[in-house]
Amino acid sequence: MATHHAAPGEIVDLAHWADDLHYEKTKAIIETEEIELARLVIPRGKMLPNHKVSAPIIIQCIKGDIEFTAMGTTQELHSGQLFYLNPGEPHSLKGVEDAVILLTILFAG
Repeated sequence: MATHHAAPGEIVDLAHWADDLHYEKTKAIIETEEIELARLVIPRGKMLPNHKVSAPIIIQCIKGDIEFTAMGTTQELHSGQLFYLNPGEPHSLKGVEDAVILLTILFAG
């Protein structure tokens, strides 16, 4: 089955995104030439190794906690918090608790 992407004007219910946390599903929500929005599930203890994205990114923690390493420091990101990184900034993350995060990638349009 193809992944459903939200259409312009379609409401996306963030409140229910964490309901399937234990199914470990990552979902692309919006994907256009200008923006990509994805829900990522990061189980406790899972590590996403050092990588970088060629566009600015915003990470918003919807549920749980993650440990985020970038720009020479490691910080915890908790539910309700977000951060921004410049293009090409190497970073890694780890689930401190089962977490759901919202990833936004902003491509030059």
